[in-house]
Amino acid sequence: QVQLVESGGGLVQAGGSLRLSCIASVRTFSIYSMGWFRQAPGKEREFVASISRSGADTDYAVSVKGRFTISRDNAKNTVYLQMNSLKPEDTAVYFCAARLSSYSGSIYYTDSYYPYWGQGTQVTVSS
Repeated sequence: QVQLVESGGGLVQAGGSLRLSCIASVRTFSIYSMGWFRQAPGKEREFVASISRSGADTDYAVSVKGRFTISRDNAKNTVYLQMNSLKPEDTAVYFCAARLSSYSGSIYYTDSYYPYWGQGTQVTVSS
C-alpha cells in the first residue's frame, strides 16, 4: 500500500510563492510516476502537473505553465510543486497522486489513472 502525505499549503497573497511537498511511504519511489491535482470549492478535481519516474519528463496544465514547477527527489521519496506568481484562482485543495509506471518517460494527465492519493493540502491565495 502506498501512502502519500502532502504538506506546505497555506495562505499567501497574490503574486506570492509556496512550495508543496509530498512524501511517499514506498520501498522504491523511483518506479512511480507522480502527479499533482487540485480541487476548488464547487469544482471538479483538475490536473496541475505530472512528472515521470526519473524526473526527466514533466508537463503542466495550461493555467499553471510558466508559474509552477514539478520536481522530485527519489532519494527522499518526495515530489515537489513550486508555485510562483500565485493568483486567487489557484485557491484549492492540492493533492499528490502516484501510479506505478512500467516506462521511464510516462506521465499521466487523468486522475483515474492514479490509484494512490494523498489527503490534500489547502492553498489559499488572497487578492
